[in-house]
Amino acid sequence: MYHIGEALIKVLNLKSVLTCVFALALVAVLCISVHFTGAYAVYYNLSPRLLPIYSVEREDKVISVTFDCAWGVEHTDAILSALKTSDVRATFFMVEFWTEKYPEYVKKIDESGCEIGTHSATHSYMSKLNAEEIRLELTTSSEAIEEITGKEVELFRAPFGDYDDELIKTAAELGYHTIQWDVDSLDWKDLSASDIAMRVINKVRSGSIILMHNNGLHTAESLPIILETLKNRGYTFVPVGELIYRENYSMDSDGRQRPST
Repeated sequence: MYHIGEALIKVLNLKSVLTCVFALALVAVLCISVHFTGAYAVYYNLSPRLLPIYSVEREDKVISVTFDCAWGVEHTDAILSALKTSDVRATFFMVEFWTEKYPEYVKKIDESGCEIGTHSATHSYMSKLNAEEIRLELTTSSEAIEEITGKEVELFRAPFGDYDDELIKTAAELGYHTIQWDVDSLDWKDLSASDIAMRVINKVRSGSIILMHNNGLHTAESLPIILETLKNRGYTFVPVGELIYRENYSMDSDGRQRPST
């Protein structure tokens, strides 16, 4: 009886050891997978969820202000004037039909030193599209911009902030960095200039990406307050393409890029 019990204990101990070894191996595999999938893979219950870039982990108080261009241009000159006065270069995401309707503003924005990315071709909910439809949205919209500026488009923002794994994966395969935001000005709701400014100023942190719109009713009016207040607090503005990491980084579950250590 004693020998049987001893043998049973040995078997149980061996099973415990094997279980621990398997668990450690699984953790190692997941860590390697997260490392090699770069910024996009975040694991939940062993399933990857693909994410756009919401913000960037930085200690130098560098941030980006961005504008989505889909409707009208009535306030765009005032926005460009405010950016020039504050010596700030921003990133503009343009829908294809906007690009084709206002080519002179595409040129004007490009010549101001600002950066341009695509905001899709038709401003649709792109999570409802298949890979082929997504490719068409991205390539035709980028070609419309490139034809005017002569510069390659490498940044993409999904309309409505709507995305799924297929969208992020397809965009990455085409060479695009998909950009979201972590500070929403809500300027499209026609808030007052002071309300827009306070929303932005109170939410910004180093590495933030600020969402605004080129045709918000009080966006241009709010910009001098935002830009000068944040500059006085030690922040520096750069286009998104200069904010994000291109390699040797990982992604938090909230879409914040971090440099690999």
